[in-house]
Amino acid sequence: MLAKNTHVNQLPELQQEEDVDIKTILSHYLRHWKIIVACTFSGILLAYAASKIMTPIYKVNGSVLVGEESQDLGADFLGASSLLQPKNNIENEIGILTSYALTEQVVEELKLNVAYFEEGVFSKNSIYGNIPLDITVNWNREQLVGGMLALEVTSDESYQLSIDNDALYIYNPKDPFFKMELEEELSGLEGEHKFGEKVQGEYFEFQVNNIAGKPGEKLFFKFSDTHSQVIKYQKAISVAPTNKLASILQISMETPNRKLGQDFINRLMRVYLERELSEKNKATANTISFIDDQLNGITDSLSYFETRLQEYRTKNHVFNLSEEGVMIFERLQDYEKQRSEIELKLDYYHTLEDYLLGETEEGLVAPSIIGNTDPLLNSLVVKLSELQTERLRLKSTYSSSTPALEQIDSQIKTTRQSVLENTKSAIKNTESALAEIANRINQVELEINKLPETERNLLGIQRKFSINENIYLYLLQKRAESQIVLASNTPKNSILDTARAAEKPVEPKTFLNLVLGAFAGLAFPVGLIFVRNFFNNTIEEPKELEEQVPVPLIGMIGKSSSKEGNILTVMRKPKSTISENFRSLRADMTFLSPGAKKLTILFTSSISGEGKTFCAVNLASVYAMMGKKTILVGLDLRKPKIADEFGLINDRGVSTCLSVGMPWKEAVKPSGFDNLDILLSGPVPPNPAELLAQGYFKEMMDEIKANYDVLILDCAPVGLVSETKELFALADINMYVFRQHYSPKTNIQILKGLVEKGGVKKMYSILNAVDFEVGHYGYAYGYGYGSNGYHENEEETNWLGKLVGKK
Repeated sequence: MLAKNTHVNQLPELQQEEDVDIKTILSHYLRHWKIIVACTFSGILLAYAASKIMTPIYKVNGSVLVGEESQDLGADFLGASSLLQPKNNIENEIGILTSYALTEQVVEELKLNVAYFEEGVFSKNSIYGNIPLDITVNWNREQLVGGMLALEVTSDESYQLSIDNDALYIYNPKDPFFKMELEEELSGLEGEHKFGEKVQGEYFEFQVNNIAGKPGEKLFFKFSDTHSQVIKYQKAISVAPTNKLASILQISMETPNRKLGQDFINRLMRVYLERELSEKNKATANTISFIDDQLNGITDSLSYFETRLQEYRTKNHVFNLSEEGVMIFERLQDYEKQRSEIELKLDYYHTLEDYLLGETEEGLVAPSIIGNTDPLLNSLVVKLSELQTERLRLKSTYSSSTPALEQIDSQIKTTRQSVLENTKSAIKNTESALAEIANRINQVELEINKLPETERNLLGIQRKFSINENIYLYLLQKRAESQIVLASNTPKNSILDTARAAEKPVEPKTFLNLVLGAFAGLAFPVGLIFVRNFFNNTIEEPKELEEQVPVPLIGMIGKSSSKEGNILTVMRKPKSTISENFRSLRADMTFLSPGAKKLTILFTSSISGEGKTFCAVNLASVYAMMGKKTILVGLDLRKPKIADEFGLINDRGVSTCLSVGMPWKEAVKPSGFDNLDILLSGPVPPNPAELLAQGYFKEMMDEIKANYDVLILDCAPVGLVSETKELFALADINMYVFRQHYSPKTNIQILKGLVEKGGVKKMYSILNAVDFEVGHYGYAYGYGYGSNGYHENEEETNWLGKLVGKK
């Protein structure tokens, strides 16, 4: 039989393969397939059980249609819409819907600061809606939060209160973002209380009202501060456009309680629209407020001059003007009306200038109320109002350092400066117009001086009355128009779909959980095997040994499944697989030493326990069974084992012959089997290395070789003692034994040192205790390597047969 590897001095060193041997890797795992299958199945069962126990989570969806920004009051009056572009910022609307302010308002309106629970099979289940009790908490003082309180209705008027979970914290409204752990005992909380009465203590104050609770009914509840609840629901809310081109926002949240999710999203959408409408009405409300301030002054003046006019007519019996007086009065009335309107404009411009210099964000009034026909100023004021409204909306969501607010602040500053410059220009133009109309009035007054005194005085009083009356009627008209706009305002956005929950829960995902359970169950044993192999420093695979040792690997000996510890496998069970392994090894010796009539074979290893004695005894046995006159010589003078295996007394042997000169034939003992003699190592000497170095030892070995066909030498481990190195020259074939899953990989370096530095010839290696059960090694070193151990009459079974339990 040809060996796959050759001596390092006989052939050039072969290049090692770098490719990963998939079969070798799989063999590490397949030999544990029962554990892997069991763990995988267990993972699936646990995942299935967890899916049944987990609380179902439902997804609730609602949608809002984001409309385009409508025109403001000023633009509507003056028709400046062509200068304004519609505004539709989806990102801003998403920010508003998920803002802290809106979520806080919803939490407070739905009273989500108090959570109710009922006893479940494995845990307490959250309940919402149709609660038989109503609990009102005073959040303006220190209050208990977290933990869990248990309430049992004892009668229609009373209930029993107890602490179910004492993980309680103290909420302080003066520092709402920080909670302190409760470390002292509470008094006045546990015990019996009356419905409708306050339950009050140092760190709590609340009131329980009975709505439909019946005696014996038990309920659990806990308090949560508004800030914690807002943060919780902000994380739960998801707002996103339905697609990139649409202006429809879908609002969704996942919750174990479908009704709670529906109520929350519906209330959030309503609060969102109410807030938008409130912001939109601010400009109109400011306009009405400005008009009311002007009316307060005009009303008093109008009443005063109306009274004076009536008194003068009554006293002087003058009720109508002459024809000339009527003509002058009509001209004067027209001029006075123009002056009143100009003065009103000037008054507005000064008010607008004070507002712009005051750096406030409220009180901006549209120029249209005073009849301003300047489209640029109107558009700038409308734009400024929009920017300020947008800033207020963003401020409730983002901090002042965010890019969105910084950008809009920059736009407000630029627009405010433009409005201020236009306002100052308008003030100058208005003052010029006012001076011009005053000159015209002065000219008319010169004509009035030509009228009779009585008519002149009546004209003066009626003139002042008409001025105030015209202004009063003008303001009333503008006020009515503003109120119509206020009443007709509607949000630009609208609710498209009210919230509704999906029919099937989104969690638990049973199929996904089963897949993950199977993966976890598979990964656990595979991971353990990988970690074990990663940190394992022993020889595992024959191929690994073949590639690294500098001598041929000529055989593999199967792993013994015997629990009795007897190494006479060949003699006891000659038909076993291990016996066939040794017969195959015996056949290989013909190729290793062709034409030899007599044969000397030496067995050694690196450390104790690798099976060199086992291999030596059984190889000697197969030669003896073949009819060869065989002797097994124990040369491990430090730790002999052969005597115990054959049931002999180690009273004489090699050490006796070398120390006292006993003839070796007198030391030979029969093994109890045909053609096999034993020369034991003898009593353990104090100087084994020196004994084996004597010249008589070589003479004794020559005589033994002359008297026997096969000489098997069982030597001490070469990695532990020094005398074995001197014995290699006595043998025709030197066998170096490794043991699978036992021999450290560093033993390979010991063998390399013997071959490369020690010059040992005729050295070969054996891998002992190979587990063939799952490995299916593709090495043709003998007969029956696919079998399982060395028991007689065993039948080879493939992996499928083993999986289904075939024997």
